[in-house]
Amino acid sequence: GRKFRMLKFRTMRADADRDDRKAGLGLAHDPRITPLGHILRRLNLDELPQFWNVLLGHMSLVGPRPERTFFVEKFRDEILHYMPRHYYKPGLTGLAQIRGLRGSTSLEDRVRADLEYLENWSLGLDFWIMLRTVEQMIQPLFRKTDA
Repeated sequence: GRKFRMLKFRTMRADADRDDRKAGLGLAHDPRITPLGHILRRLNLDELPQFWNVLLGHMSLVGPRPERTFFVEKFRDEILHYMPRHYYKPGLTGLAQIRGLRGSTSLEDRVRADLEYLENWSLGLDFWIMLRTVEQMIQPLFRKTDA
């Protein structure tokens, strides 16, 4: 539940949170994302600076993904069992991410996956999640594109 500055590569325009859409959860085709940002996000490279957060002890390799304070305040009373996921150190990746629950997917499903991870934590589960994360990161490199 502690606040910290999470490091990421910027993938959106600098004024993305100042326009009329305000801060938002990931949209499928968000027009605020820069061309380089699309590449960084597709390859999950926008997350690399968070390794520094892990080294500083703010984050773990595996755990519930951290959320911006704005959204924690917004969802704390709206989403059942939302706050317990904040009692644990956030992670670079987690069960929700490897299940594809990111961006504009159901927040309730993400919270359920985070709580399932926390209730069933084991070193083996962490290794399995890390392996699946690496697999999902390299898949786009080998995906055929229509040309």
